Amino acid sequence: MLTVILAITLAVADLGAVERAYHDDLQYQVVDRGTVDSALAGQWGAPAAAGNDYVLLQPASGEPVYLRLVQQDTPPPPAMHTHGWNSNEILVEDPEALNVRLEDSAFRVIGPPKGLDFNPAVVAMQAIGPAQELVYLTRIPPGKSRFNLGTAKTFVDRTFIVVAGGPDLEAMRRFYAEGLGMEVTPSGDTEISVLATAWNLPGNTRFPIAIAQLPANFLIELDGYPAGATPRVAGQGELPPGMAMVSFGVKDLDKVNVPLASPPVRRYEAPYFGRRVATTRGAAGEWIELVERIVP
Repeated sequence: MLTVILAITLAVADLGAVERAYHDDLQYQVVDRGTVDSALAGQWGAPAAAGNDYVLLQPASGEPVYLRLVQQDTPPPPAMHTHGWNSNEILVEDPEALNVRLEDSAFRVIGPPKGLDFNPAVVAMQAIGPAQELVYLTRIPPGKSRFNLGTAKTFVDRTFIVVAGGPDLEAMRRFYAEGLGMEVTPSGDTEISVLATAWNLPGNTRFPIAIAQLPANFLIELDGYPAGATPRVAGQGELPPGMAMVSFGVKDLDKVNVPLASPPVRRYEAPYFGRRVATTRGAAGEWIELVERIVP
């Protein structure tokens, strides 16, 4: 039922600083800016966001996969310590060159470029962004993706994977499989070095994960988090701080089998462009925006 990743929304305490970081260091371009109106804030279920400034950014490739920054004073939690959306994975051409570029930047590299154990042709690095979001920056050579995820067209390109962490992986799997009609892999244990480091665990610690597959170019990784992870705390009527929400294209809102925060409405500004929009909450508390009839 989900077709594409359309946008990542970050709730940030310093809008200007985060905008500069993504523009200067990752070459994202501003395509819109303004204030969140009360109707959209209500649609999200975050009425306190009304009147807050936002900036909409797009990768240099022009791919319609956006990064939306919304001003919010609540400071973000440390990455990978709370439930919900925690990681944004972006296609890049040259992780080694990017690693050099990010020295003394707003992005703190926590994992230098390295080939993946199960697919060494794919090289990934990890950094903590200015909103405490975990950002994977990954090179996939043409034809080397096992999930048909594409390859970067510019030095830094689009999001292709988002990661949600939660306390109950099976509940997360059911939400995407039964509620959103997606093909979800069985759960399996794997090493996630950045998650182990965040929790001061041995580097070979294994965590349960599953994959929710979109038709092409995108996927959702579902991670079972350590028992000490907590729900993300948002202020009254606010967005979750940090990596707040992910927007997906959906074939038909009327066939979605999950509770919606409010009835779908039609929005005309970017990134909606006249489509109906609704929001829901996943099994790990992740905020999900559904935008109708966007196909790969």
